[in-house]
Amino acid sequence: QVQLVESGGGLVQAGGSLRLSCAASKAIFSINRMSWYRQAPGKQRELVAAITSGGITNYADSVKGRFTISRDNAKNTVYLQMNSLKPGDTAVYYCYALTSVADYWGQGTQVTVSS
Repeated sequence: QVQLVESGGGLVQAGGSLRLSCAASKAIFSINRMSWYRQAPGKQRELVAAITSGGITNYADSVKGRFTISRDNAKNTVYLQMNSLKPGDTAVYYCYALTSVADYWGQGTQVTVSS
């Protein structure tokens, strides 16, 4: 069982930055992949960024060059640094963990970008 707790969301103006955090209840180096997804009203949940246990990252085309996913194994925490935010980035952001036996979701944190 892995519990994920997100934090760091909020309201920001376009062009601003936010850093989301996802604290896991177990050592993240043992988790195959950790990801950030987002879901805007009326839209499907979409992958934003992911990082594997080996440190390989991938990003949605819409956030490449603006968002950075990273992790701190000592703190069992994964981060999403979001720069140059746009109104289109407004969504609930969810942390996701994939292990060898199951997958887990956090409760989500709201990010609102005003124009």
